[in-house]
Amino acid sequence: MLSARASYKFRFAGRPTQAVLRFLDWLAEHLPSADKRAAHHRTGRRGEEAAYFYLRKLGYTMVARNFRSPRSRGEIDLIGWEKDVLCFVEVKTRTTRDVKPGEAAVDRHKRRLVATMVREYLRRLPPLCQWRFDVVSVYYETPKASQPQIEVFRNASLTA
Repeated sequence: MLSARASYKFRFAGRPTQAVLRFLDWLAEHLPSADKRAAHHRTGRRGEEAAYFYLRKLGYTMVARNFRSPRSRGEIDLIGWEKDVLCFVEVKTRTTRDVKPGEAAVDRHKRRLVATMVREYLRRLPPLCQWRFDVVSVYYETPKASQPQIEVFRNASLTA
């Protein structure tokens, strides 16, 4: 049984950080920006932040963000443990569901890149480590939505 203090910490862990990030996002939108990235890159980054906090709320212990390796092309958006399973997470952010859902955007080419990066990351771990590939779809369907809709697709296939 958790003490009242530990229970409070568990329930509210990450909320102040998330509130600060939301405020900074709002501030970035309302101040003249020196950010030269395209709008879809900013939306993607915002979706990765939302997915990160959502997965933490679900109980994932996050260990890496935007993992890259000098030996391979590609990137893994998020890496975290859910209990004793290491999860490699690809985040897809959308502003509409009209064209193509986020989870459908993880095509054969993207799965190959992720599989290469997974092998690269697993080289550093014990050989019998359990792992899986998850896809998280983040939807900001209303303009300036502060709370996106998030769907997690656990154990997605990496085979082409």
